Amino acid sequence: MDLLNYAFMQRALLAAVLVGLTAPAIGTYLVQRRQAVMGDGIGHVAMTGVALGFLLNTSPIWMATLVAIIGAVGMELIRSRGNTSGDIALAMLFYGGLAGGVMIINLAPGGSTANLTSYLFGSITTVSAEDVTAVVILAAFVIAVTVGLRRQLFAVCQDEEFARVTGLPVRVLNLLIAVTAAVTVTVAMRIVGLLLVSAMMVIPVAAAQRVTRGFTATLSVAMVIGVLVSLTGTVTTYYIDAPSGGTIVLLAIAVFLVMTVVSTPLARRRAHAAHAAEQLCTQDDVKV
Repeated sequence: MDLLNYAFMQRALLAAVLVGLTAPAIGTYLVQRRQAVMGDGIGHVAMTGVALGFLLNTSPIWMATLVAIIGAVGMELIRSRGNTSGDIALAMLFYGGLAGGVMIINLAPGGSTANLTSYLFGSITTVSAEDVTAVVILAAFVIAVTVGLRRQLFAVCQDEEFARVTGLPVRVLNLLIAVTAAVTVTVAMRIVGLLLVSAMMVIPVAAAQRVTRGFTATLSVAMVIGVLVSLTGTVTTYYIDAPSGGTIVLLAIAVFLVMTVVSTPLARRRAHAAHAAEQLCTQDDVKV
């Protein structure tokens, strides 16, 4: 494959693998918590961090990570309060982050909104060696948390009250999920883009749920789907010169549709089997 002869493609493919692993990994927990749009909100906030990176002449990825973590912690604190004004506060945080990024980038020397395009939609040609180093470090953190603490995180996502009764540090784990989601957004922004990263957190998980039963199976299959569509989308982008984020997300949607078609007869068979077992139990009860 001639594309492997280019250093920028080697970097892009490595980053794509890490995105494919990390986004569905944390996305599985967010879907379980019914917070599927959280990644989208964090992406808006991270825009301010990217712009600050340009303004302060430092790494946009690390600055975006810092700002995204602050924003994610704020979102979690607002969520935990559970008051009626929470939605309004979150909306202001989301759109304030986006507007702040647009304003700050224009203050940077030689900066313009054009500098944000690759961060908004992803671009394989702009992934530098420094970006890959940052992505590897951040992705290692995400995998360590989502896989290493999967039992504790699942317990918190499934039932916070039960998790609290069992002695788990619910507040700390909730904040850890928020921070991990923020880190994942910055891992994915160079390949998928800030505006589309939420799709990679949700769609592979939704596709996996069509054919799996059980949390661990869903997590594993979602990560496999994530890697496959990320790699395929990155390679496709090289040949057709299309935005990598849009290509990857469209492939993920296609996989979801295929999984839906495949899972329909499987779901019917399971339903028939469950119905037959129920009838058999009823007959046995009548005989007794």
